Amino acid sequence: MNIVCLDMEGVLVPEIWVAFAEASGIPELKRTTRDEPDYDQLMRWRLGILKEHGLGLQEIQATIAKIDPLPGAKVFLDSLRAKTQVIILSDTFEEFAMPLMAKLGYPTIFCNSLEVAESGEITGFKMRCQQSKLTTVNALQSIGYDTIAAGDSYNDLGMIQASKAGFLFKSTEKIKADHPELPAFEEFGELLAAIQAAL
Repeated sequence: MNIVCLDMEGVLVPEIWVAFAEASGIPELKRTTRDEPDYDQLMRWRLGILKEHGLGLQEIQATIAKIDPLPGAKVFLDSLRAKTQVIILSDTFEEFAMPLMAKLGYPTIFCNSLEVAESGEITGFKMRCQQSKLTTVNALQSIGYDTIAAGDSYNDLGMIQASKAGFLFKSTEKIKADHPELPAFEEFGELLAAIQAAL
């Protein structure tokens, strides 16, 4: 039995923090897991910048409301879900992800949650578990699933390498160069064909 595990940002939808960096005019917020392997450090740094500028959940959600999935993402996801089970594994937060899941036809997503004050200030975040993508893939394998995984960033490498088939999708030149053993694709049609061949 197979189950496909996909990253969300950079794979199915644009990077939320990059979109918010552009909307808010704060270029430092463009830093993502493509640049910073330590997610905890990245998030604490982001929250510091938000606090410094007096920005909170409401402002980020206003930007998210204007984000659409990447062209072809919903068709790709629908085609994949017609053939096999799919779970989106993301280090994003429920408060960010749910409007985007609506635009993708409500696929299953495992992600994290934010701690938000009554004022709307994001005061912290709660990770579902350590190394959530790799931990989830290992758990799925422990209950009898073979996993196939695809993602674009440093925090996807664990789940990709631990799966029976794993792919980089729309990744950076550095990650692709560092991991020449991982097939890398830029188009949804190519990724769909590779996953279907692995099923």
